[in-house]
Amino acid sequence: MLKYHMNITLTTLNARYTHSSIGLRYLYANLQEFQSSTTLLEFSINDSIQTIAEKLLLSEAELIGIGVYIWNASECAKLIHILKKIAPDVTIVLGGPEVTYLPFRVNFDAADYIIQGEGDLAFYQLCKEIEQNNSPKEKIIKMSAPSLKDIQTPYKYYTQNDIQNRYIYVEVSRGCPFECEFCLSSMDERVRAFELDAILEEFEQLWNKGVRSFKFIDRTFNLNMKTANKILDFFLSKEPPYFAHFEVIPDHFPSSIKEKIAQFPHGALQLEIGIQTLNPKIAQNISRPLKLEKIKENILFLEQQTHAHMHLDLIVGLPGESLESFGANLDELVGLSSCEIQIGILKKLSGTHISRHDIEYGMIYSDIPPYDILQNNELSFLDIQTMKRFARFWDLTYNSGNFKQSIVLLWENESVYKNFYALSLWIYEQTQSTYKISLQRLGELLFTYLTQIKKLPKELVASKMLEDMMKLKGRAIPSYLKPYAKEFRIKAKAGSSGFNKRQL
Repeated sequence: MLKYHMNITLTTLNARYTHSSIGLRYLYANLQEFQSSTTLLEFSINDSIQTIAEKLLLSEAELIGIGVYIWNASECAKLIHILKKIAPDVTIVLGGPEVTYLPFRVNFDAADYIIQGEGDLAFYQLCKEIEQNNSPKEKIIKMSAPSLKDIQTPYKYYTQNDIQNRYIYVEVSRGCPFECEFCLSSMDERVRAFELDAILEEFEQLWNKGVRSFKFIDRTFNLNMKTANKILDFFLSKEPPYFAHFEVIPDHFPSSIKEKIAQFPHGALQLEIGIQTLNPKIAQNISRPLKLEKIKENILFLEQQTHAHMHLDLIVGLPGESLESFGANLDELVGLSSCEIQIGILKKLSGTHISRHDIEYGMIYSDIPPYDILQNNELSFLDIQTMKRFARFWDLTYNSGNFKQSIVLLWENESVYKNFYALSLWIYEQTQSTYKISLQRLGELLFTYLTQIKKLPKELVASKMLEDMMKLKGRAIPSYLKPYAKEFRIKAKAGSSGFNKRQL
């Protein structure tokens, strides 16, 4: 007779539907005899909490494991509240970065158990103890990092539905050798690596199942040259199209890596590069090594000699950094590269060492996720609010690529930061919002600002904006650009025989 095992449901609320949880799949891969009675259900933070609770209860789970992250902490607390009201006998186990370090700033008291640390093996052990009526007396279970050799990998549990509709996350290592004080990865300073040849075999199986987009979650992909070269060789041996995303350190690109990166076709490689600040004093404040000349050299190489898409990160609100210093960082990065520059607001994550600056720099943070900085000695609350809007409008205009030719008119031969700061203030005055602004409305605002505030010739601005707006076939000409469309069509016809008149 088959032994009965309790019903388990693994769940989390992803930031978006297109995301997938590699963490849940690790738990499932290591559940041994419980796998056959375990269900994996993923939701997004945009789903109704009561509907999520309904679906979880319909799974008839006796134990529900929930992955908790900064983006879903508040929603998870609400979900636990409802589950315990309706089904108080269901055992709820939490895990993930948001519950690994104290203090908890969201109330998770209603949960039965919290696993702190990597739960790949610990969750199985807890389930086993609960089923044997030998439940731990302590609610919080603290785990040391397991040996990666003992962990079953999750990749065969990505379904065809995942492959068709979600990002596929993979990793070849865990941990980070650096001590950046704002980052949770700095808490695990020892880098541990999976057995590379075995992982590459699993990547081959993913490829054969149809996976063409691989998002690596390793914190320092290019730290180990042997590993990085082998991973890059894996992709270079394949027939495009494919897409690989890596998080890299900006000052470590030996010639062997550069040669391989230069071979990737357009659209195949994305590199996320955490710059955060280019101010040496501020970098020292947050224990971040900064080899400025090497960083600039490597960004220029990637910009000029490769097809890699770069995603550079800057942070607003670092201890001791003024708006002027941040502005100088942005000006320099835009001068080095035309790539995406993601502007983030400093967050105080539980467990990180950024808290040591609280008194000296007057750092005040929200205790509500995502725990953003509210003000400090350099930046007032109004400054932070203004920079949040700055970052949002920067995404909508510069990072989106919708205004690639026209946005640069804003600061030509002048400070990027100062000019965009003025634009962001003006847009907010007109809209009183940073969301639900249509592309046409945003374009009209930019056209008005460039021609009426900056006093640039309307024909010049219209020409650049038409280039931007009409690069996608089938897009209708916005009404504010129609008076200039005939002139643009004549120029386009003279300059390119491939121009499609029907676009106009």
